[in-house]
Amino acid sequence: MKNVVAIIRPAKLEDVKKALEAADFNSMTISEVKGRGQQKGLIQQWRGQEYRVDIIPKVKVEVVVPDEHVDKVVDIIVKSARTGNIGDGKIFVTPVEKAIRIRTGEVDGKAL
Repeated sequence: MKNVVAIIRPAKLEDVKKALEAADFNSMTISEVKGRGQQKGLIQQWRGQEYRVDIIPKVKVEVVVPDEHVDKVVDIIVKSARTGNIGDGKIFVTPVEKAIRIRTGEVDGKAL
């Protein structure tokens, strides 16, 4: 099993969520997060003054899937979250050693 973690623009959350649901990946965890990438934030203007916003609001979407579905989930997220602009986000894939459904005690693949 793998944990697919995507850090995306908040405006793309509904697109990503709908695309994952359409492919029958319904279980996900969504968190509001803040951070910055290599560009170290954004330079914006307000009333003629420039200022730097160095911590940007993002959304973290986590999906735990069997190994054979990782590439499909990553592809869905990339296609539905991409705008082509700096700040579209990142995806990280990490191993999951064990999953347990608390209600039933099912483990690993059955717990997903």
